[in-house]
Amino acid sequence: MAETTTIVIRRETKARLDELKRHPRESYNDVVDRLATMATDDEPLSEDTLKSDEEIEAELGRG
Repeated sequence: MAETTTIVIRRETKARLDELKRHPRESYNDVVDRLATMATDDEPLSEDTLKSDEEIEAELGRG
């Protein structure tokens, strides 16, 4: 089993992480890992990727 840890975050931060999930059962670890990868990626996102991400965010906003 992988080693785990617990962190404390504000409710507002958790709500933002919930909004960033690609599907309801995606783990917070996967969301945070994806965000960390994006933040440290030296290669800029392609226009297709940006458009896809915007569509996903819009769909999540609609519930």
